[in-house]
Amino acid sequence: MGVVFLGPISYQLVQLRLADCLLPLTMVFGWPAVVGLTVGCLVANAFSGLGVVDLVGGSAANFLAGFLAWRIGLKGYRGAWLTGVLVEIVVIAVVVGGYLSVLFGVPATVGVLSLLASNEVTIGVIGYPLLRAVSKTSLTRVQASN
Repeated sequence: MGVVFLGPISYQLVQLRLADCLLPLTMVFGWPAVVGLTVGCLVANAFSGLGVVDLVGGSAANFLAGFLAWRIGLKGYRGAWLTGVLVEIVVIAVVVGGYLSVLFGVPATVGVLSLLASNEVTIGVIGYPLLRAVSKTSLTRVQASN
């Protein structure tokens, strides 16, 4: 519900959604995190005032970003987590930035670049270190092995 309470920075062309910093955790927690973050986005976007486009588009973007990052993270190659984070940033920027540019009547490049910058902060600068920190806990290692 943090997205709703921080509405002025959550529902515009610049979206600093602190909940988005949880997206990289799909690479540790897998399918349950993908589903949970998708549902969370759906609930948050119900309060955006942007209608069904935001409900469906934002949720689909979160689902696709989380799913792709999870699958990339499973590969286990050096740099997989960083690649997964970059994919999440780009997917959400393109999908959400694309439809927000139409809804707000601005050029697509403005919408995509605005979301790209926002997601670099929330997913990259906050989310990636969070992923690394959470992955080091014993509880996470137990859950990831199951």
